[in-house]
Amino acid sequence: EERRKEFCKLASKFAEEGKVALRNIRRDAIEKIKKAEKDGQLSEDQSRDEQETIQKETDSYINDIEKKLSEKEAEILKV
Repeated sequence: EERRKEFCKLASKFAEEGKVALRNIRRDAIEKIKKAEKDGQLSEDQSRDEQETIQKETDSYINDIEKKLSEKEAEILKV
């Protein structure tokens, strides 16, 4: 049981690293959109819409990671 709990902690660590990586990608994408808006390539409305789309996609992938993590933890703890 103790070993299974260690594996759960390891899985949680990997999931958190994945979420951090997603957030970094989101930040970079939003910075590019803001730069395009500043340069006049996008209007303010287009910029806001693109940022919302990126946020929704990021949230979706983070939810997927959390769902997979809970499934994996249940699988690990199953005797």
